[in-house]
Amino acid sequence: MFTIEHEFDATVITLIDEGGDMPLTGDITITAFEDCVTVDQTDPDSDETVRITLSLTQMADLAAALNLPEGSYRITRREA
Repeated sequence: MFTIEHEFDATVITLIDEGGDMPLTGDITITAFEDCVTVDQTDPDSDETVRITLSLTQMADLAAALNLPEGSYRITRREA
């Protein structure tokens, strides 16, 4: 399950772990700002939140990587 909220300066997506065959993990909150994307997850045991910040270039690389086979790649970006 997930939620999407549009705030003043960001879009916030929350991925909720509903279980399955694996033990539950903490929900993941993805916040997309104008210049970066953050991914936060709170450890349910310690209540400590870990944050990863990705640049928009890193996000574009991640999106491309999800559809490519194993290997090393460099994406050439064109100026708009």
